[in-house]
Amino acid sequence: MSKKDTGGKFSVGTYTFNEEIVRKYLASMIVLLLHEYPLSMVEHFGFCRFLCSLQPLFKVVSRNTVKNDIMKIYEFEKTKTMRIIEKNTSKIDITTDMWTTSNQKKGYMTITAHFIDETWKLQSRIIRFIYVPCPHTAEVLCDVLVDCLMDWFIDRSLLHMRCCAHILNLIVRDGLDVIGDGIENIRSSVAFWVATPKRCEKFEETACLLKVSTSKKLVLDCKTGWNSTYKMVKVAICYKDVFTRLKQREPLYKSAPKEEEWEIARDICDKLKVFNSVTELFFGTEYPTANLYFPKIYEIKMSLKEWLCYGKSIIDRMTMRMLDKF
Repeated sequence: MSKKDTGGKFSVGTYTFNEEIVRKYLASMIVLLLHEYPLSMVEHFGFCRFLCSLQPLFKVVSRNTVKNDIMKIYEFEKTKTMRIIEKNTSKIDITTDMWTTSNQKKGYMTITAHFIDETWKLQSRIIRFIYVPCPHTAEVLCDVLVDCLMDWFIDRSLLHMRCCAHILNLIVRDGLDVIGDGIENIRSSVAFWVATPKRCEKFEETACLLKVSTSKKLVLDCKTGWNSTYKMVKVAICYKDVFTRLKQREPLYKSAPKEEEWEIARDICDKLKVFNSVTELFFGTEYPTANLYFPKIYEIKMSLKEWLCYGKSIIDRMTMRMLDKF
């Protein structure tokens, strides 16, 4: 029971304080990554003072203690998920996704198990998020996947299906290999102007002088992900005039794209737009996509045939490579 007086204070009556529950909520707040809180926040003076004002009985824990609490939550959730999977009688579909950090350029793999439960609801559980050292060859990725499956005792009842989004990724990557030199200067230009905060500021200042909107930020691509190359080129085209002006003002900037390279970039973005939209559609996780697969694949096949009549040799070579992979 509590009662509030006119001064904004509460008088507390019967109350049971459970430190274990508070520590669990504290660990959950950090591990859920909703706000990207660091472990060290529990040692920040302002945060500690805030907690003490709320509940003086609570002993603020260290980052190592929070880390141990997080691992306890992980083990509890893992055990609960393993029990659910053990009771499952349907096939289990395993999907993997590789992710490369933009700052450290390190590769991480996410492994997810999908299955239909007894109430006919689609269940998805992330069972592993792990750093994968280079090289990211098929053998290395396979070893990581097998270790995970053995650890979770789900090396049975697996249903193997080719990932349509991954197939599209392979098709476009083969096509981009043909025209890699055509966009290399754009990649080098982006890398140059995002290398330091000072260069970023100079780039934005020049854009403002030319009255070019800076709502879209330059982003360097990851060569293993074609869609990141598509987005990099798409944004860079918006700043074509800025790159041209900076070529005249910055002596260290040596990789400004030529006009024919910008033309190639525009052609690439125009052609890859259909691949990007289909890939985003296939990445849907809250709905089945099998009924969307064949119409979209047919749309891509017809687009590739149309590109052969485009009349530019570099687009023809890219299209032929894609059709071979298709």
